[in-house]
Amino acid sequence: MDKKRAILVLADGTSFTGYSLGAAGEKAGEVVFNTSMMGYQEILTDPSYKGQMVVMTYPLIGNYGINEKDYESRSLFLEGFIVKEYSPFPSNWRSQISLDEFLKNKKTVGIQGIDTRELTRRLRDYGAQQGIISTEDFDVFSLTKKIKSAPGLVGIDLVKSVTCNNLYEWKDSDSDAGKSKRLKVVVYDCGVKYNILRKLNSAGCSVTVVPAQTQSQTILNMKPDGVVLSNGPGDPAAVPYMIENIKGLLGKKPVFGICLGHQLMALTLGLKTYKLKFGHHGGNQPVMDLHTKKVEITAQNHSFAVTAPQEGTMQKSPYGNVEITHVNLNDKSVEGLKCHSIPAFSVQYHPEASPGPHDASYLFERFIEMMKYQS
Repeated sequence: MDKKRAILVLADGTSFTGYSLGAAGEKAGEVVFNTSMMGYQEILTDPSYKGQMVVMTYPLIGNYGINEKDYESRSLFLEGFIVKEYSPFPSNWRSQISLDEFLKNKKTVGIQGIDTRELTRRLRDYGAQQGIISTEDFDVFSLTKKIKSAPGLVGIDLVKSVTCNNLYEWKDSDSDAGKSKRLKVVVYDCGVKYNILRKLNSAGCSVTVVPAQTQSQTILNMKPDGVVLSNGPGDPAAVPYMIENIKGLLGKKPVFGICLGHQLMALTLGLKTYKLKFGHHGGNQPVMDLHTKKVEITAQNHSFAVTAPQEGTMQKSPYGNVEITHVNLNDKSVEGLKCHSIPAFSVQYHPEASPGPHDASYLFERFIEMMKYQS
């Protein structure tokens, strides 16, 4: 491939010069690192990265190409992609297009050939920060000024940029065959990953996806057996309409929150959220179930977390006691909540993985059993 110069500049003035990957142009966003060793297509198509540029810590990216089966959403929503070494010659029987071509087709800028280890260490030590990738302007002072005018994540509603425009029924030929649909699930699309829909579908649920702005009464009129609050990007406190929607559903239908959905449920229950130093992005986060003491290795992608009481204590809410069920063993952040008086629970991590370990896939079965018990 032809190598065109590109530069990455961080808000603190640190710069990295490399080569363009994907589309030419200029784009700003919060720079975060992902520790997964594989699954770059799923990461690229995860709507939760809206507003962010992703640094892959694994050094070689692109070696198995891109295929039509591994999309996690309808498009790319992240602001940029950063890798150490791009492999221009993908070798995999499923590959249909190279990563470089894919990014160009999706008009997504990227940079390759920089020291991603040094960059990751800086983000780890000093925290995630705004950055800009450019193939046009190479003046660090000029680019730093542009970064200062770029919006961050706090207080910005990014869900409205990724949610679907209209209700739709999820159909998946790989998991539909021979399955009787016993339960009806409505999924709030805050930036939902397709593998959540696949998991529900393969478990025997008919799945209807609705825009995040859909009012709770509209959901109740659909008479679902349960409701899923999906993952999504950005600051949960900036999505007050979802909190109002959840208020209208708690205690009336079983509710399962995932990632952003977990944070939104927590806010609805009276807890608070805060921004993490550099977030949790990757497939190797250890999480302990406080009941069983079992440790799961989990896939995660979030920059905000739930503030909650000390382990083992209960939080009172308008819906009864709320229990912390899971914690992150790296930083003790809250990874799971359970309501005692109503059928509702949530987890901060991704039980659908994709990419990542499958240790937590049992949570879909837990949700299925909850719906069956309530029906």
